[in-house]
Amino acid sequence: MASLLKRRTKGDVIFDTINGIFMILLCFSTLYPFLFLLFQSFGNSATISLLPTTFKITAYISVIKNSYVWSGFVNTIMRTVVGTVLSVIVTMCAAYALSKRTFPNRGFWTGLIVFTMFFSGGLIPSYLLMRSLGLYNSFWSMILPSLCSAYNLTIMRNFFMGIPGELEESAKIDGANDIKIMFQIIVPVSLPIIATIGLWNAVGHWNAWFDCMIYITEARKQVLQLILRRIVIEGTSQYMSFTGNLDDGTYTTEAVKAATTMVATLPILAVYPFVQKYFVKGVMIGSLKG
Repeated sequence: MASLLKRRTKGDVIFDTINGIFMILLCFSTLYPFLFLLFQSFGNSATISLLPTTFKITAYISVIKNSYVWSGFVNTIMRTVVGTVLSVIVTMCAAYALSKRTFPNRGFWTGLIVFTMFFSGGLIPSYLLMRSLGLYNSFWSMILPSLCSAYNLTIMRNFFMGIPGELEESAKIDGANDIKIMFQIIVPVSLPIIATIGLWNAVGHWNAWFDCMIYITEARKQVLQLILRRIVIEGTSQYMSFTGNLDDGTYTTEAVKAATTMVATLPILAVYPFVQKYFVKGVMIGSLKG
């Protein structure tokens, strides 16, 4: 017992001190960009400072009153919810089928799916495909192309392959079919991977803007991230229809951009604490099998 309670040496103290200082600096470097945007959104100064010089919510009021921000917010929520739910269901069904050793030519289909992770048709063929299918300027052009990710499918397939086969065999003895087995037995024991894949899809849909820029032409159908890009990077006058006067000192353009960024970022950050506990088990799901 005495050996376990070994006294800390001078080297241990120095190491712990340096390690603590490094971690504090690392945390500060991670948090400061968010704090800087937060301080800038409340102020009317574009200078970099450790503390805000003023506390005004004028920029947030202007962002909330902007109709393009509201329409983008609604479109982003719809895309995130619909895209995540459909993607998880499709990925789960495909992964369950590929996890069965009795699936015909399972190795060939698995290899074909993995092949798409490294090679794709390209941007122009995808654009022409969307036009030929009548999905151009449609909500579904942002959902269907990314409905099933090969990477997520492979991860979920590996998880299903690790579930003991005795669970399914006992259910089949009781007369359950494959659909009933999947939704009443496989899904309840697969909540960690389902939550992980669901969060990956939700974050991907929430942050996506490139496909919307390509396929969506009407401003009222565009997602919040594209609206944010128009405001922050391009400064498009069509989307900068904010209330107030930028020249009277009420707020600056930089404060509006910072407030818009905070409004677009905070919702998805609020989701992380509720599903973070599934990450360790979900991300560590292993290597390719069979």
